Amino acid sequence: MHRIRTQVGIVGAGPAGLLLSHLLHRDGIESVIVENRSRDYVEHRVRAGVLEQGSVDLLNETGVGERMRAEGLVHQGIELRFGGKGHRIDFPSLTGGRSITVYGQQEVVKDLIAARLAAGGQIRFDAAHVAVHDVASDTPRVTFRHGGEDIELTCDVLAGCDGFHGICRQAIPAHILSVFERTYPFAWLGILAKAAPTHEELIYAYHERGFALYSMRSPEITRLYLQVAPEEDIANWPDERVWQELHLRLETDDGWSLREGPVLEKGVTGMRSFVAEPMQYGRLFLAGDAAHIVPPTGAKGMNLAVADVRTLALALVPFFKSKRIELLDAYSATCLRRVWRAEHFSWWMTSMLHRFPADDVFQHKMQRSQLEYVVSSRPAAASLAENYVGLPFA
Repeated sequence: MHRIRTQVGIVGAGPAGLLLSHLLHRDGIESVIVENRSRDYVEHRVRAGVLEQGSVDLLNETGVGERMRAEGLVHQGIELRFGGKGHRIDFPSLTGGRSITVYGQQEVVKDLIAARLAAGGQIRFDAAHVAVHDVASDTPRVTFRHGGEDIELTCDVLAGCDGFHGICRQAIPAHILSVFERTYPFAWLGILAKAAPTHEELIYAYHERGFALYSMRSPEITRLYLQVAPEEDIANWPDERVWQELHLRLETDDGWSLREGPVLEKGVTGMRSFVAEPMQYGRLFLAGDAAHIVPPTGAKGMNLAVADVRTLALALVPFFKSKRIELLDAYSATCLRRVWRAEHFSWWMTSMLHRFPADDVFQHKMQRSQLEYVVSSRPAAASLAENYVGLPFA
């Protein structure tokens, strides 16, 4: 077995793991990333596309925002649609000038991989049989097979950035870990279409047939979603049916019409809320989807990962520079305050905008009342806006 040593071992080359490695490098801290997928896979898996103001600022401040600034779409608001009418929530006027940027997660990943490799960073893609050991000790280890060789990576700190289905959370003993979750009675059918955007900002539509979301990824690509049943068979949704349903749920009384185009990708994604506490055990620290999942309605997934690793990187600097552990000890509690705020906001947006399976007229009236309140009350609109653009980092 080939043995290597580093300061921080990172499992997972998604946004959390890559950004953590990038931030640590800027402070002179060594890391090695172990990823079981190929570089091509992680650079092309389509995920979230909305970046909060704080995430945008952090990427710019740390030197990986050049392409985002050139290709990202800055949005100054969103639109809530219901009852055949649209109602715009203006972010800058409600949040002191803050906004969001639409820039695909896979593009963030490409930028971070390029930055890490240009700086001589180590990313072991296509790692097989990845396992973590001794996470409660001062020298946790990661073992894996790479390039036909068995490798043991020993480190001072281990970062579990390997997603919801990863191995790192499982390394925390069951009697230590508490899990809080909710599964929603609906899913999103999403498409990626080669069609120029018909609207300059995201549209969240509440409709008697179910929720719909209009988004985009570039000036040529739109991203659209429909609320469907969790067990929905994608084979029952040919492109023509998808477009027909999008037209019904998104179009308004003033004649606005959705632009169609060839469907490049189609899939059904279930929706859940999930939080694991604590986010640390011994020298193992969880970040991103390894520790929490939010329904995508609030656009918080990738942004929570950014906030987690920023907190972890800031805590690791005094640990390695002067053996101070106060910030590391507080990592989980610090992150969870933001996590639960984002969980609540995502749950609130989801509950307000989706039709629930039961034919519950009372529920429908409550949702319409909430929507009317949000679009007619400046304080209510400001609450939505400040959560959507992202609360300040701790």
